[in-house]
Amino acid sequence: MRYDISFQIAVALILGLLIGLQREIYYRRNNRKEFAGTRTFALISLLGYLSAWLNTQISWFLPAMLLIFGLLVITAYGYKLFYSKAKGATSEIAALITFTLGVMVHEGLWKYALFLAVILVTLLEFKSKFLLFEEHVAPEDSEAAILFLAMTFVILPLLPDKTVDPFGVFNPYQTWLMVVLVAGISFIGYIAIKILGTKRGVYLTGIFGGLVSSTAVSITLSKLYALRQNYLKNYAGGIAIASTFMYLRVLFEASVFNFALAKKLAIPYLGAAVIGLLYVFYLYRTSASHKVAEESIQNNPLALSEALKLGLLFGLILGSIGFFQERYGNAGVYIVSALSGLTDVDAITLSLSKLAGNKIDDLTAIYGIVIASAVNSVVKLGIVFTLGGKKLGAWMSLFYLLTIGAMGGLLFIL
Repeated sequence: MRYDISFQIAVALILGLLIGLQREIYYRRNNRKEFAGTRTFALISLLGYLSAWLNTQISWFLPAMLLIFGLLVITAYGYKLFYSKAKGATSEIAALITFTLGVMVHEGLWKYALFLAVILVTLLEFKSKFLLFEEHVAPEDSEAAILFLAMTFVILPLLPDKTVDPFGVFNPYQTWLMVVLVAGISFIGYIAIKILGTKRGVYLTGIFGGLVSSTAVSITLSKLYALRQNYLKNYAGGIAIASTFMYLRVLFEASVFNFALAKKLAIPYLGAAVIGLLYVFYLYRTSASHKVAEESIQNNPLALSEALKLGLLFGLILGSIGFFQERYGNAGVYIVSALSGLTDVDAITLSLSKLAGNKIDDLTAIYGIVIASAVNSVVKLGIVFTLGGKKLGAWMSLFYLLTIGAMGGLLFIL
């Protein structure tokens, strides 16, 4: 019993010290003074623990101490606001949370308290990163994200989770779920590119741009190389890493809807990705550092118009697969895959992953995804030759020859 109490008190003190230390470092870094530092936060956590402990003997003790402590925090905030002219209530809210964490430790929830303390410290420490995020994200971007989230969590549950077309393939709920997945991945890359600022490395552009659209990266970097006619390996590396991320993205998307299919795709697609990364590494080691100033992605993937386009594309592809397969068998699936690959691989990957094992066999779905990936790669290579010229096209030809060759060769292992 004594050991349990000692352990809980130690945990409560550690939680307070952890949070207080972060606050203390932040104050000194910004030449500020606040009402609580390292020792005070440790005492606040201990106060929360003792209040919960004594509440087992005096039923009103915890609510009373919470009220008193809350009034103390409000007083400290008022003093800061009116006398120090400082704004923000981050430390005050953190103090209230620290008090609550101490209570949780007493109630035997010390693991959850530790988890929440780590989250709190992380949020406090990354304030500058959040400010950078706010600076680079336009109001229309946040509005689009909010609208999209509302449509997802409000409308998605209302959509029928059953097929509604004569071919038995179009499911409104599953289709919109695909839109959520693709747009969410794309939005991560979109925001990352904006936060990186107006000057960023070509390779970083390729990495995050590849999350949005490797085709868009191919267009942008090919145009930039054509204008400058220098840093050849940098631009080739940026396009190559964006295309490499396409292989990883396909594998991830397939795993969401059909993990069994994704396991079969893993060998050829991971093999292509490894070859691609080795190629990029060679280009990186043999090229000089270079920055680009242009934005590679302009359209917010969470904008309502973009989401509706995705939804329409998914529905069209699902319907087309059913139509062509009924008339032409597996060859019809391959036709739709090739046509889909002319624009992107997301829609066909998710569509075939959903249908595999149900409407079509796994091998047909795998071949369809590979065909779409190969066609999309050929399209990007054509873009590079057209916009970037022969030199850039030659480097990318070798990249696609190696990666598609590896993917095709490893496909026979299945």
